[in-house]
Amino acid sequence: MVMQHSFKRLWNTTFLFVGPIWFLLVWMIWSSGQLPFIDDKLSFLGVVIPGFLLIYGSGFLIEGWHEKKKKGRV
Repeated sequence: MVMQHSFKRLWNTTFLFVGPIWFLLVWMIWSSGQLPFIDDKLSFLGVVIPGFLLIYGSGFLIEGWHEKKKKGRV
């Protein structure tokens, strides 16, 4: 089965839908009172934001790896 659209378009569309859900989860945790101190909040944001960006960026690393693998087969 061949993908009809580019991986980049699929990945960005996925994050268009996942992003707001991720934000909602973060907002629910943030406003729940589970992070009473500023250090807790900074630690939370220091994990959540880079984690989201790392997951987003890893998709493009996977795409590059797959393209290199595909070129090796041809």
